Amino acid sequence: KTRTGSVEFSPLNSAEPPPARITTGIDELDRVFGGGIARSSAVLVGGDPGIGKSTLLLQAAASMARAGTKCVYISGEEAVSQIQGRARRLGVEAAPVQLAAETDLRSILKALKASTPEIIVIDSVQTLWSDSLEAAPGSVAQVRACAQELTRFAKKTGAAVILVGHVTKDGQIAGPRVLEHMVDAVFYFEGERGHQFRILRSVKNRFGPTDEIGVFEMGELGLTPARDPSALFLAGSEAEASGRAVFAAMEGSRPVLAEVQALAGPESAGNPRRSLVGWDNPRLAMLLAVFDARCGLRFGMRDVYLSVTGGYRIAEPAGDLAAAGNTQIDVAHAASASACATSI
Repeated sequence: KTRTGSVEFSPLNSAEPPPARITTGIDELDRVFGGGIARSSAVLVGGDPGIGKSTLLLQAAASMARAGTKCVYISGEEAVSQIQGRARRLGVEAAPVQLAAETDLRSILKALKASTPEIIVIDSVQTLWSDSLEAAPGSVAQVRACAQELTRFAKKTGAAVILVGHVTKDGQIAGPRVLEHMVDAVFYFEGERGHQFRILRSVKNRFGPTDEIGVFEMGELGLTPARDPSALFLAGSEAEASGRAVFAAMEGSRPVLAEVQALAGPESAGNPRRSLVGWDNPRLAMLLAVFDARCGLRFGMRDVYLSVTGGYRIAEPAGDLAAAGNTQIDVAHAASASACATSI
């Protein structure tokens, strides 16, 4: 190493050890993190309101605390009594997790310096405010400044900071885009409210894979790792029903089976409907255009419904084949039914 002024340089080939990790004790969570939470890292977890972000992180903090890791959980949205009540419902009230309800960044940093925790959960970053700025809590300036201070604290002290982030109606984490660039890892917690499973998806990870997912099942005692995600996605499917296909998608290091269902209605004089669940509208529009131009199948005046069962979302291009086969078969059934009705 060489020092020039106040800046210290290290050679590229220096044998620096990899960052130490703290395992959460939750297999699916450790899988997504890349083997555990890296020390000195700042992690951002986003998701819809009520999807289970706070539940997952409280369970993780309790698991790590029981293993001897010093964990602090700071909430700007709930009182300490509310967090304690949730812990009792989850059965983790005996874990030695330190709780606080605070939004003032200066007070939070002062308390953290005095207690020297190893894991810090902040729920949520949009509720924090710094008295060095006149902007309102949740504003772009406040979110950026508070996240920057907490990230700097993590780098200096070796603690891992986990920030919970709100998302906008289009699924993006609320606040400045620089927030995602500032932290070391970004994860999205997804799921449909009508289904019992949740997916933690990695979109950025400086210390692990960025294409990995963790699947959890929501139950009375909170979130538990799903041992067989494919069984959850295929639960209740009818093997002999038309308009369905099982598709094998690669999610990180493992294949996941998901069912794609399609329904094409008869031609109508009104505006056709396009109803999609777990699928992108531009991809469906492209498939229907290919059917029209290359296959002689006219969908211009037909209602088309396409759903990925279980609330799972397919982004892999290979899934187009399952959707195309389903839609083509189903429109043939619809045409046969119309011809039968006309002959009767």
